Amino acid sequence: MADEEGPEKIKARVIIEILGKPKEHVEKTLKEYVDKIKEDKDFEITNEKFADAKEQDNMWAAFVELEFLAKGMPALMGFSFDYMPSSIEVIEPEELKIKYNDLSNFFNDLQAKLHNVDMAIKQARNENQFLRKNTNTLLRNLVTVALHNGPKDLEKLSKITGVVEGEMKKFLATVVKLGIIQEEKGTYSLKNE
Repeated sequence: MADEEGPEKIKARVIIEILGKPKEHVEKTLKEYVDKIKEDKDFEITNEKFADAKEQDNMWAAFVELEFLAKGMPALMGFSFDYMPSSIEVIEPEELKIKYNDLSNFFNDLQAKLHNVDMAIKQARNENQFLRKNTNTLLRNLVTVALHNGPKDLEKLSKITGVVEGEMKKFLATVVKLGIIQEEKGTYSLKNE
């Protein structure tokens, strides 16, 4: 499939999936994503098959199967980074010849992406810990202020804080263990009262 215009073209089939809600947004976003791929000069889409969105765990999942011609192995490798398909199947040619430079560039790009993902995960973990700690402090302060006005049961504390009873019960058990509040027969009060 080589031509005088440039590198050997590669025929490939890919599946791109998207998950979200509402259904209309998922379908529209997937179509816009395919339109973006069509604008990419490194690919010529020859076939597209959109599947109807299906409900899945209170979300909507949709996918599209695309067949296209890629302008060489570097373009196909770049596709996997830029468009994040769930699968790529090379249809033609049966055998590929790849330059060591292209392979090295691919692995370097892969390593850079992996390092970026690792940094993002570490940053998200740190932010999550910071938010969890501050949320717990705010909730503890809110419960303490609420209990300054007198003892309250789980239901009242849940209504005051806006935290569902199951989660509030777990939180209150922790605060009781810390010795900040006490619980007696389902009623919570400040430790020093």
